[in-house]
Amino acid sequence: MSHPEPPYELTLAEASRALAARELSPVELTDAVLGRIAEVDGHLGAYVTVVADAAREAAARAEREIAAGGHRGPLHGVPMALKDLIDVAGLPTTASSRVREGHRAERDATVAARLSEAGAVLLGKTHTHEFAFGLTTPQTRNAWAADRVAGGSSGGSAVAVASGTATFALGTDTGGSVRVPAALNGVVGLKPTYGLVSRHGVTPLSRSLDHVGVLARTAEDAGLVLGALAGYDPADPASLPGASFALPGGAPGDLRGLRVGVPRTYYFDRVAPEVEEAVRRAIDELRELGARLVDVDIPMAGRVREAQFGLLVPEAVAYHEETLRTSADLYTPEVRALLEGGGQVLAGDYLRAQRTRERMREEWARLFGTVDLVAAPTVTGTAARGDQEAVRWPDGTEESVSDTYVRLSAPANLAGVPSLSLPVGLDGAGLPVGMQLIGAPLAEATVLRAARAYETTRETVVGPPSAVTAPALAQ
Repeated sequence: MSHPEPPYELTLAEASRALAARELSPVELTDAVLGRIAEVDGHLGAYVTVVADAAREAAARAEREIAAGGHRGPLHGVPMALKDLIDVAGLPTTASSRVREGHRAERDATVAARLSEAGAVLLGKTHTHEFAFGLTTPQTRNAWAADRVAGGSSGGSAVAVASGTATFALGTDTGGSVRVPAALNGVVGLKPTYGLVSRHGVTPLSRSLDHVGVLARTAEDAGLVLGALAGYDPADPASLPGASFALPGGAPGDLRGLRVGVPRTYYFDRVAPEVEEAVRRAIDELRELGARLVDVDIPMAGRVREAQFGLLVPEAVAYHEETLRTSADLYTPEVRALLEGGGQVLAGDYLRAQRTRERMREEWARLFGTVDLVAAPTVTGTAARGDQEAVRWPDGTEESVSDTYVRLSAPANLAGVPSLSLPVGLDGAGLPVGMQLIGAPLAEATVLRAARAYETTRETVVGPPSAVTAPALAQ
């Protein structure tokens, strides 16, 4: 069996079609991706654990099943990775922390079980910022520039997809932790509606804001993965009864009738000029595809940071309360300080943050009565240097790197609505720029329809994974 491209460069959709047609075998594809891991991951640090032998066994099993006419669907035989907050029976879930040393999961998380049922091949677990408490994932290098941050906290998953060391991957998103690294590494990141995808068996950061999301090379790929993950799970108290997802239909390049909101407020404030230019150009392309652009104001924009941290910090502290008492010295100083400081948040502040979020959800629902999507930058800039601590804006204000990265992605977590980041160009330094498309609750099909339409306007945005080479990474 053979395929004209190196198998690790294939999108999920391309690989799936080749596997179903028996033009490519799961073993061939998995071996190619494992070889890619051996070639570049020593420089990138996307993986904390690689289970090569188990992956080859799963690929051989998928090959036998497909040959016998037992093709399970688009993920069957496709190699993927899981963020190391997601339990897989018998494997460590380290959360990239010494606190979890020696831990092994007893059973699969629901999302891991659903991917296994779909026939996907697990390659290993990817690095996260410790317990997902950050937006840079310091263990991992950006796939396009070794001196730049990967973004976080799902940085390992994004870098794995961008570098060809996984065909797709799962991450988690509490304030942007799927979409931020997707934007900084030139891949697609999808955070679904709150409650559409189960979080059972996933180490939490903030239970009222956490989502499991998808990192992939295209919007089509993200939709294929979401199709296997979505659905009610009684083991997750936030899971939505009766919720489901179906792939969008119709011609992929036709957006006639779609109303796209263009923010007048918040999303283009204090944004790097090259990011704004690339995103506005992409929005114009949506209009060329038939969408109608509508200027909108973002509701309660001035309350985003207050609500985000007012919810996240106390919920994180509650989860870590016991280990902070018994093993505080095992946390990194950064995360330990955040958690200990968070213990000073008052109950009244937490309740006010909850009320603010409820009002935000109501206001965003009203907004989606006037538009179908909101299009905006995913991140205010491209990937920061690894040693960079802050961003200074022309108006004299300064933000920490983490604050600037979370600023534009957090509203979708607070509102619980789907948001997808897709690459829309490069800045002058050759670093990827991301645009996010935000939809109404359970409007994933609409978000994916618009993203796929945009993708039809260009053959490639940031170049194939083969652009990332071991010699370049070593420089």
